[in-house]
Amino acid sequence: MNAKTSPEVNMADLAPEIHRQRMVIEGLVVSPITAPEIEEYLSELSEVLNMVALITPVTHRSDMYGWAGWIHWETSGAHFYAWEQPRLFFSVDIYTCKYFTPQDAVDFTQQKLRPLQIAYREY
Repeated sequence: MNAKTSPEVNMADLAPEIHRQRMVIEGLVVSPITAPEIEEYLSELSEVLNMVALITPVTHRSDMYGWAGWIHWETSGAHFYAWEQPRLFFSVDIYTCKYFTPQDAVDFTQQKLRPLQIAYREY
């Protein structure tokens, strides 16, 4: 079996009684995204999606690519990656065991980060 599969490949639901919801939001921006911006974004995203934060956001910098951040929610969490090279780009991965409205996450991201372009997908 090929370990590399596309998202379109069906996967058995081994725990149908546990709600799981995933979303990726990506965008192109005009300036580098900083650690304080990531922390603020993740904290506010928690409120927008009505998630209970268990910790304040954690950030770390890669000299090669840029900043990354994570927030732990009672019902899972979200990761934020901000590239500076090879282009100014961000990717937000949301994973939760609690229902959220995907369009709320997209609208908030559009308003907060003001990307030149935005793309998103639910899984």
